[in-house]
Amino acid sequence: MEHDAALPGSPHPTLHAGTPRLGTPHLSTLRPGVDAPDHRGRTGLDRAGRDLDRNPGVVIREVELTSQGWHVLRRTTFDYRRRDGRWETQARETYDRGNGAVVLPYDAERGRVLLSRQFRYPAYVNDHPDGLLIEAAAGLLDEDDPVTAIRRESAEELGVHLGPLVHILDAYMSPGSVTERLHFFAAPYTPADRTGDGGGLAEDGEDIEVLELPFTEALAMTRDGRISDGKTIMLLQWAALDGPFAPAAAAR
Repeated sequence: MEHDAALPGSPHPTLHAGTPRLGTPHLSTLRPGVDAPDHRGRTGLDRAGRDLDRNPGVVIREVELTSQGWHVLRRTTFDYRRRDGRWETQARETYDRGNGAVVLPYDAERGRVLLSRQFRYPAYVNDHPDGLLIEAAAGLLDEDDPVTAIRRESAEELGVHLGPLVHILDAYMSPGSVTERLHFFAAPYTPADRTGDGGGLAEDGEDIEVLELPFTEALAMTRDGRISDGKTIMLLQWAALDGPFAPAAAAR
């Protein structure tokens, strides 16, 4: 099966008053985020995935931009070759919010970890008692690399200057619909490294409470449901099994 020809990219046309040139879209027909800048100055948001060819059993047919707020929702139609060799056409919606990073700051000598608590409306509307989730500090990369981004988030959210970062793993947290890949880190800290108040950025609507908890209590909270955030559970379990609070680490 051959790929459809990709739509050729073209620079955004300059529009002048009066009758538009032949073949030039009229101002009223331009679509924000597609062939005109959206509120974040982005164009070509419907191009994502059109040139993918790493998997010969997937042929991208159409990418439709269905919504763009701060992040982007797309509906992609593609041909998929099943394991028995048959081809079928499928469509999937994907939510693109960029990639992110998360970190578990730990003080092995005092047996403590630094976490945060903040209101999460999506959890609140889906049966969480009050929407106040206890989490490891995390954030989107934006234009930064993962290490730079997580140091920035740790300073903003927790008010801590981290020691050497250890990369734990990368994971797709909700691969059925969300494109985000999350980079997991851990880093030591001491009381002297807590140089700020944390709390996040008020201009971004953040209102974050900083929690310094005994590691044993934090781990117990993953078992009784007081900590129900996936990324935080993964980091705390890593710390118990392979990290600074593992039996092998304690024996050293």
